[in-house]
Formats: sequence, structure tokens, C-alpha cells
Amino acid sequence: MIPQDTPPPDRRPKGFRLAMDEVHTWCGVIFGSLLFTIFLMGTLAVFDREIDRWAQPHTRLATPAAAGNPGPSLDQALPLLERLAPGKAASWLIYPPAERTPTLRLGWSGGGVERGARDLHPATGELLPEQGAALGTQLFYPFHYSLHLKWLDLGEWLVGLAAMAMLVAIVSGVATHRRIFKDFFTFRPRKALQRAALDLHSVTAVFALPFHFVIALSGLIVFAAVYLQPAIAWVYGGETAAYSKEVLSRFSRPAAKRPLERRASIDALATQARAHWAAAGQPGEVQLVIVRQPRDAHAVVEVRRAYGRRVALEQGTLYFDAGTGALLHAEALPAASRVQRFIAGLHLIQFEHWTLRWLYFLMGLSGCVMLATGSIVWVQKRAQRHARLGWRGASWVQVLTVASVCGLLLASAGVMLLNTLPAAWWTWGATPLAASMRWFFGLWAASLCHAAALRHGQRHWVQQCAALCAISLAAVLANWAGSGDGPWAMLNSGRRAPLGVDLALLAVAAAAGYATWRLRHQTQAGIAPRPRLVAWRPLHWRTQR
Repeated sequence: MIPQDTPPPDRRPKGFRLAMDEVHTWCGVIFGSLLFTIFLMGTLAVFDREIDRWAQPHTRLATPAAAGNPGPSLDQALPLLERLAPGKAASWLIYPPAERTPTLRLGWSGGGVERGARDLHPATGELLPEQGAALGTQLFYPFHYSLHLKWLDLGEWLVGLAAMAMLVAIVSGVATHRRIFKDFFTFRPRKALQRAALDLHSVTAVFALPFHFVIALSGLIVFAAVYLQPAIAWVYGGETAAYSKEVLSRFSRPAAKRPLERRASIDALATQARAHWAAAGQPGEVQLVIVRQPRDAHAVVEVRRAYGRRVALEQGTLYFDAGTGALLHAEALPAASRVQRFIAGLHLIQFEHWTLRWLYFLMGLSGCVMLATGSIVWVQKRAQRHARLGWRGASWVQVLTVASVCGLLLASAGVMLLNTLPAAWWTWGATPLAASMRWFFGLWAASLCHAAALRHGQRHWVQQCAALCAISLAAVLANWAGSGDGPWAMLNSGRRAPLGVDLALLAVAAAAGYATWRLRHQTQAGIAPRPRLVAWRPLHWRTQR
């Protein structure tokens, strides 16, 4: 006798749509949480420099154009780098002031030393006191593409695997939907959670379908050199320098093993670079100056052009001798690399276009909503049946969904709140960036443990949404109190970047507060999606509500 709640196996051959539905479902179940993490961090990275300015109040200066002066001489940065950078640093970096980064930033890296950076005031050239960490460019953005897993490039491989799964999910999702146009105009927020989540999943998926496909495909192309490492090793063997020279048009030369006696003027090299770019029909300003092997006689000064309104990540890099100022090499990318740089530019959106930047941000949010609602729908459809059969799949997928949605937002808002507080309260002797990363992953792990402890029912959703609302609101209030920058002060002074982050945090607090109220109301009223009762009949299946 066949139990009422256990349907007999269906041995009929599966059609194309049913097969695609299973592919779509399993891609979402296996990679849904990872894809949400990647999408959320990528969405935040659209405004990574603005988040930096919010987390580091000392960088909230007027832009160079508004200030009306060109800023300090780049040559004045060299003595400071001589003093600040460790002697073994392989590279010195100088970032001139720009619209999104109004300070003159100095940095150093390589040579086995810890990467570091300091900011200078663009008008006076004085070192600014350090406050907070660069959360946008050094925490959220690297987490988007590497998950901060550097061993054997493991994070980049996992992100690439997730991107492939998303492409498969997109194609199979399109094949599954018969009413794709109708679904775009169907949203019933007052229905049960399963129905409302499914409508929202369909709307966001169809609305941003081209963006989702292009962003996943271009993400794979950005790291083509990582994923094609076996092919590159087969073609070039161990000659990585030959690959860099031929494919990336880079230049390097061995160290002379003797000290550099005199330095060419960085300002003169920047002027020469601007003239070279103008003569080539691609004028632009200097975005970055890198001094390779800064204390060696064979030191090389690398000057990169700002992207401006160019989509392609082609910076027309010029290489100069640090001692004589002679031009050693000019970047000339082959056709294949230029195509790759254009597609990478579509993904990384480094060009200056605020309308498109906001559009990318909204499309990224739609992807986050699509992934979150897809997991919610899967859990809601199977929760009752899995509980009845003693299976734990739905409950653990719900735990991962709570930890990836609420937990990741909690961790992000939590480190932003910490960066508004005095460093002695939470860094405990570490650098602000290192302490922020520890707190970020600690809060995320705490969210996962909390969701696992309360994996039955909706209490984990209610409590974590309430915590997210409180932390987001506290971050805004702490920023106003700690930095002295209230909303009117920021608006009147033209500092719209930190004000925009404040407004985004308030929007998160409002959304989390509404979700808390609605989930708590449904729990108290006993409202829940009705389970599907499947009864076996001799000739057909019938689903009852």
C-alpha cells in the first residue's frame, strides 16, 4: 500500500521544460547563497570609493574641481614615501586627487612588506590623520571576486564556478518559463509568502535578464588569465614575463643591484605622459603613478591614464626610467587583449558616468532580490513536506538563506558601525582594516550559528531583521555624532558621497524594520503558506489547497 504523503516514482520520460526546471532548481539550491554573496558585494563595490569616504571621515574633502586648485606637486610625495614606506617595499604608489577620491593618496606594497597607504590633503600636502578603514575598496570589493581566499586562487575559482552556474540557471530559467512576458507584470505582495516571493523572483529576473547574463559572462572574462592558467603554462612554460610582455604589453627589467643616485621629476613625467596621450588621440589625466624598485638604479616609473568616459580598461600605460626620465615602453595591447579589456570595463564600471553607475547599482540589487526570493520559494514549497518525511534539506537551505541574506547585511552594517567608533574600542591593537575583516567574518559566522540554532519557524528571520534595522540606524546616528557631519552639513558642503551612504543605510533600516513587522505579524496571527497535500489517485495526481 502506497502512503498518502509519498508519491510513487514517475517513470515517464521527462520533457525538456521539466528537465530545465530541475537544472534551474539545483543550480539555485547549490550556488544560491554563494551567488547572493557575490552579487551583494559587487553591488556595494559600485560605490566602493564613496563607502571609503563614509568610513574614513578624514577623506571627506571637496573635490579638486570644487576646490579650484590642482593639489600638491607629485614630487612632494617622494620624500614622504622615502620616510613612510618600508625599505623592502617593491613598489610606491601615488594616486592624484580625483572626483571620487579627493585626497592625494600614497601607498606601498610588495617585497614581503604589508601593504599600506596614507592620505595627504590636496591643498597643503600635509598628512591626514588615519580614521577607519577603506571598507569599500579593500573589504567589499575584493570579497566580491576573491572571497578573500588567496590560497591557490581558490576564491577566484569558486566565484568563476558560481558565475558558470548562474549562466546555466539563466538559460534554464528562460527555457522553463512559458509566460515570461506575463510574469514581468505580475506581482502580488499581499499574497502568502511563497506566492509573493515567486512573483518578485520572476519580476526581478525578467526585468534585469540581459544585465544578469552580461555581468556573469563578463565576470568570467575578467579573470580569463586565472581560469586559463594551464593553457598559458602550456604555451609559455615558465616564462611568465614573456606572457606579460606579449599579451598585456607590460615592461620590466632586472634590478641593477646598486642605489639610485638621482630621480627624475614625477611632475615632468606626468606632463610628458599627458602630451603623449594627447598626440595619440586619447587625452586624459594621470590616475596612478607606480615607482617599481624605487631605490634601485633600474627603477621604473609607470604612469597610467585615468579612464574618463572610456569603457575599456585601457590606460595607455607609459614606462619611464626613474633616473633619466627617458621613455622605455608604451602600452600597445593586441586585438584580443583590447576586446577583453572592453568586456572587463563593462563589468567593472570604472568609467565616469553617474547615470550608468546608479543603473548598475539598481540592477545589482535586483539580482540580490532575485537570488534571495528564489531560495525562499524553494524552502516554502518543500518545508512542510520535508518536515513530514523527516528530511532536513529545506531547513538547512533556509539556514543558509538567512545567513547569506540577513547575515551578510548584518556583517556589512556592523563593520560600518564599528568604523564610526573610536579605534581603541574595537581594533584591539590591529590595523582598522584587519580588525574590520575579523569583525566582518565573526558577525557573519554568528549569524549562521544563530540561524542554525533557530532553524525551525521564522524566529531567525524576525530577530536578524530586527538586529539589521537597529545596527543600520545606529551606524547612521554614530556617523553624525562621531564625525560631526549631519545631513544638512554634508548637503550644504557638497559632500554627497557620505550622505548617499547614510541614506542607503536608512533605506536598509526601513526595509528590515518592515520585514520584521510583517514576519512578526504573520507569526502571531498564525499565517503561513498552506502545505500542498498530494494524494495518490489511480489515474492522475491532484493537488489540493
